[in-house]
Amino acid sequence: QLQLVESGGGLVQPGGSLRLSCAASGLPLDYYRIGWFRQAPGKEREGVSCISSRTINTYYADSVKGRFTISRDNAKNTVHLQMNSLKPEDTGVYYCAAAADYYTCSSRPGDYGYWGQGTRVTVSS
Repeated sequence: QLQLVESGGGLVQPGGSLRLSCAASGLPLDYYRIGWFRQAPGKEREGVSCISSRTINTYYADSVKGRFTISRDNAKNTVHLQMNSLKPEDTGVYYCAAAADYYTCSSRPGDYGYWGQGTRVTVSS
């Protein structure tokens, strides 16, 4: 059974940076497609970024392209989301999610079977 735990959220000023981490226990994360999603108050959960199994493909939502970078640290069984040039509209609860053994990316929550508990990101002055 795969378990995911997010960390790294917090309060940051506009223009600042945060690095979110999604740590896995139970199984090697490199065999999983990992997605990062966020949910702002009153809004639907949206896909932000994805990294496929074996890091063959990556995906970024248009709203974060050029600002966010997803990466794997297989030695630590962790996926990171580096978030730079943060904007107030990046505020929300960020979740990582996993799906077993897919070489493609997906931004749809329904395509993932494992979820973390979320970490809150607030971008405000």
